[in-house]
Amino acid sequence: MAIELKLQAFEGPLDLLLHLIDKNKVNIYDIPIALITQQYMEYIDAMTQRDMQMDTMSEFLVMAATLLDIKSRMLLPAEKNEEGEEIDPREELVRQLLEYKTYKYMSFELREREANAEGVYFRRQQLPDEVRRYKEPVDPDKVLEQAGVTLPGLYQVFQEVMKRREDLRDPIRADFGRIEKETVDTAETMQFVERYIMSRRRCTFRKLLMLRSGRMYTVVTFLTILELMKRGHIYAVQDENFGEIEIEANDRSQWIEDEEDFISEWAEETDSPEE
Repeated sequence: MAIELKLQAFEGPLDLLLHLIDKNKVNIYDIPIALITQQYMEYIDAMTQRDMQMDTMSEFLVMAATLLDIKSRMLLPAEKNEEGEEIDPREELVRQLLEYKTYKYMSFELREREANAEGVYFRRQQLPDEVRRYKEPVDPDKVLEQAGVTLPGLYQVFQEVMKRREDLRDPIRADFGRIEKETVDTAETMQFVERYIMSRRRCTFRKLLMLRSGRMYTVVTFLTILELMKRGHIYAVQDENFGEIEIEANDRSQWIEDEEDFISEWAEETDSPEE
């Protein structure tokens, strides 16, 4: 039996299917696919007689092919999934229809709210300057109480933060003061050490290092002693293990080289008077 169809405008094939389901008052989860397909094809025939545009017709033709595919699959033995349950060929179509129906009714709700909002007007805020400038006084104790924070709790957090900072502190480098560059005249220091030894003929290594302060002076003094020992100008004596080291001047006859200004030569090799 043919059904009268008014060629009203539908937004798409799913919209037409929902219209047919509502018109026939059938359950969307149990669509009589043969009946719906027949009515759908009648609507397609009516559309073709009205010379509808191809881009619009193509969407409806794709859905018609889908309905025919579902109808043919329902005539065959039911397919089963991995769990052994029968697969309903209409399942995917039902999912699409339910999803489309949800969005459709949501659009109706938004359209209604938009229509209602057209009659709503808002008045600009008009407050006296005294009211706009007013700021509610803040009680720190009340704010802390509402946040569940107490002074002992804050003190504990503070102690934990300070402990983390202490753990990140390098115990060796942090105790260093300001590092400044020491300026030492290498040639003058070497001459001073040589004259001191030669004038006294004998002195202790400890006494020699304590004549001037500074790390660079200690280094230059030690290098000077090594150079003088190398040339045979002095020699070192230690009577017992871990005992005092004595520095004695050697006779000139024992010198390996003739007396020369080796200090100036060595100072020039360092290439800087401020090493």
